[in-house]
Amino acid sequence: MEQIRNAEVYGVRAKRTFRQGAIKYLDEATKVTIREDVRQLRYLDPHIGDLPLEAVHMGSLQGFIGARKKTGVRNRAINTVLQTVRHILNLAAGEWLDENGLTWLQHAPKIKLLRATDRKEPCPLSWDEQARLFDELPLYLKRMALFKVNTGTRDQEVCNLRWAWEVSIPGLDTSVFIIPGERVKNRQDRLVVLNSVASSVIDEVRGEHANYVITYRGKKVSAMYGRAWR
Repeated sequence: MEQIRNAEVYGVRAKRTFRQGAIKYLDEATKVTIREDVRQLRYLDPHIGDLPLEAVHMGSLQGFIGARKKTGVRNRAINTVLQTVRHILNLAAGEWLDENGLTWLQHAPKIKLLRATDRKEPCPLSWDEQARLFDELPLYLKRMALFKVNTGTRDQEVCNLRWAWEVSIPGLDTSVFIIPGERVKNRQDRLVVLNSVASSVIDEVRGEHANYVITYRGKKVSAMYGRAWR
């Protein structure tokens, strides 16, 4: 009763924890990679889950940052979690309203990302290295890898690729795939154009499965980077 009175008369916001904000964010999120956010927030919860939203800032995040660094996690991976924290706080300060019309948080603090000083430099494979790597893969993974590097598609876009998404282009004697937005990270339909290598992969697997393009033992592949890849 006192909280309601303070909110109505004095505009005092009810106390809500970061955990409550994280749960609301996960309940309302529609992004394809939401499972990754769940995994990140589980690491974060023991450190700031019980803190009120207004107590979450760079100072209170230092324990989490230090703990992750001790386990060898790189700054880039820690920044991904900090970006999620920043997004939740921004939602709490700008979009989430309680029953009194007040935002969950008055002001969102500035969450600064760490400098990626420990970032590994990219190491592109040569044509010879690519051939040697792909030749070590099981046939289904080799096909998926060839399709992936020749189309730029993501892991789950290849794993979930369906024949129903193929669109024939008669004038060019070829076809393309249109991946529905709900299967794409940015939630927009994606056009996948096939070069000769990607087309050859499609030709090899045509007719093997009624629904999915590339399968293993008659079943959809859940992820490319599993035990066989490692």
